[in-house]
Amino acid sequence: MLTTLRNAFKIKEIRGRILFTLFILVVVRLGAQLPIPGVSRDVFSAWFAAQTGGAFNFFDQMTGGSFTQMSVFALSITPYITSSIIMQLMTIAIPKLEEMQKDGEDGRKKIREYTRYVTIALAVVEGLAMGINLYRGGNLMHNNVLDVIMVVVALTAGSSLLMWMGEQITDKGVGNGISIILLINIISTIPNDFGLLYDKFMRGNNIVKAGIAAIIILAVILFIVVFVIYLQDGERRIPVQYSKKVVGRKMVGGSTSSIPLKVNTAGVMPIIFASSIMSLPGIIVGFLGKNPGGIPGTILAVLSSSNWCKPSQPVYSVGLLIYILLVVFFAYFYTSITFNPLEVADNMKKQGGFIPGIRPGKPTSEYLNKILNNVIFIGAVGLIVVAIIPILAAGIFGVNVSFGGTSLIIIVGVVLETLKQIESLMLVRHYKGFLND
Repeated sequence: MLTTLRNAFKIKEIRGRILFTLFILVVVRLGAQLPIPGVSRDVFSAWFAAQTGGAFNFFDQMTGGSFTQMSVFALSITPYITSSIIMQLMTIAIPKLEEMQKDGEDGRKKIREYTRYVTIALAVVEGLAMGINLYRGGNLMHNNVLDVIMVVVALTAGSSLLMWMGEQITDKGVGNGISIILLINIISTIPNDFGLLYDKFMRGNNIVKAGIAAIIILAVILFIVVFVIYLQDGERRIPVQYSKKVVGRKMVGGSTSSIPLKVNTAGVMPIIFASSIMSLPGIIVGFLGKNPGGIPGTILAVLSSSNWCKPSQPVYSVGLLIYILLVVFFAYFYTSITFNPLEVADNMKKQGGFIPGIRPGKPTSEYLNKILNNVIFIGAVGLIVVAIIPILAAGIFGVNVSFGGTSLIIIVGVVLETLKQIESLMLVRHYKGFLND
């Protein structure tokens, strides 16, 4: 990694892209410290700390702590992520959007434009809900309608600006801009996590105990990182043979290639979907300012990840089983959206390709679907292993850290993809081409 970065800085064009990306990230972190005018941050922080169940922890982690500080970037890029998911689902339900998706670059530009509109609409709705909640809780300076409007405008503008900066990184920088902004937000919370680990396991202990605790913590983190790297890069390659055909006086074709099926086909999306669904009831109850008891209170306690794997309350761990089932379900669901075995089989048939030992057409699609189901299951099990480790640490030891599960998969995935893009830019930059032969 260091060698790749060192070689990249030797090339002026790539160096400019990297420096531009770093500049945008600095702006993002500075914006995370700018308060929303008219909001009493101390009162809001006290309200956030009083919320039990940890429903907002996942949301605050995605915003890089901007939510607890009520900065102009409090919504972060979550509206954009949500709108992207909505548009992906709508491309399946609406034939016109599906045609746009297949029209090439022009159609994808139109879909991205619609995604921006949906992002702004979601930011307005979320900002309005947050502004009304602040108004009802007396967390505004003057606590009038003008303050509510100011909150909505500031949050919408902040989310729109982040979306624009993410697109600028994609066009003029390195990597996917939205993913990199999400990456820097998550990384910003890691020093606080190490502080929590130090206070829990090392502070007040002698050198031997503190050293053993530090070694165990580093070993667990290293294991998770290596496991996630293998999970992200692992793939099942299906060989494809293309038949020979006569074109003019020449015999063409006869080549051999493969269809790479990633083990973690859906990426981090199953965990994000499952975490969002599990935390949504607690977020709604928190904004309403109610603390239900009886059966509704028990259901909320079961859905809260902060109550899982606690030896004193084993019944609440039922929520962990629900979480695992949701991760498996969304792994299959999201993959079914992004990969269509029937379409792949038809394209192979049109191009004269076939899988050795498998007939073209329907048998090929059935074979691909069978292999895909097995690969998805293995990837879902890997995601569950990575997601459960921080949950076990929080339940047994009472330590809530963010460098496991969703965040770590995002960090590793974004870093690997960014490095691959830098290497591809370097390859194109040094490629001589046939004109120099």
